Amino acid sequence: MAKKIGNNQPEKEGVRLNKYLSDAGICSRRQADTYISEGKVTVDGQAAKEGVRVMPGQKVCFMGRPVERKEECILLVVNKPKGIVCTTKGQKNNIVDFLGYKERIYPVGRLDVASEGLLLMTNDGDLMDGILRARNFHEKEYIVTVNRKIDENFVKQMRQGVYLEGLDVTTRPCKVKKIGADTFSIILTQGLNRQIRRMCEALGYNVVRLKRIRIMNIKLGELKKGQCRKATESEFQELYRMIRESKETE
Repeated sequence: MAKKIGNNQPEKEGVRLNKYLSDAGICSRRQADTYISEGKVTVDGQAAKEGVRVMPGQKVCFMGRPVERKEECILLVVNKPKGIVCTTKGQKNNIVDFLGYKERIYPVGRLDVASEGLLLMTNDGDLMDGILRARNFHEKEYIVTVNRKIDENFVKQMRQGVYLEGLDVTTRPCKVKKIGADTFSIILTQGLNRQIRRMCEALGYNVVRLKRIRIMNIKLGELKKGQCRKATESEFQELYRMIRESKETE
């Protein structure tokens, strides 16, 4: 029996070249058609034509560099409720059992048990690594409510960076905006353990509610608590672009 790939077509029938390039993270399907028409893509050393299908064993190159298509990459956008642990199977109330997804997937990073909101789940280790690399300064955005009123001094200190005694580190400067008497938004570019909670505690505040609403270009939006959806192709392509650009500057 032929092995199933990506769009569930038998592998013996191949896959359209523009989808092959998209699945490899090179570009969108539309952009792939442009690259193909410009002669930037070859199959087995020959300039490719639009509409061609790539068969098993054929070698695809983009601008002279070999391109390998991955098996279907899964990226789930999840609205994690409080009380769910961001681990795989083996621990009570873990996210994998909670979702019960048919494929094997893993959480991208952490969102502690008392926090809620956006969590990404994937089966792609390279994608996970690209998102999590702290040196790439990828943004993560949160809405935070604390136990008492905040003032501009609090906002200023959070923006400048807070020394965390338990970790012996000063946090990176970040973007903070007061959006209510006791609520603020914060955009981080690092992912220290319980970072926001530790920052608030260092300034004499306790977090009452913490909700993540964005990771890089992926937004929580109107997704209901406890639900998940697959990332769209446009979200995929923008995410890959951001990761690729950050790698080029390393």
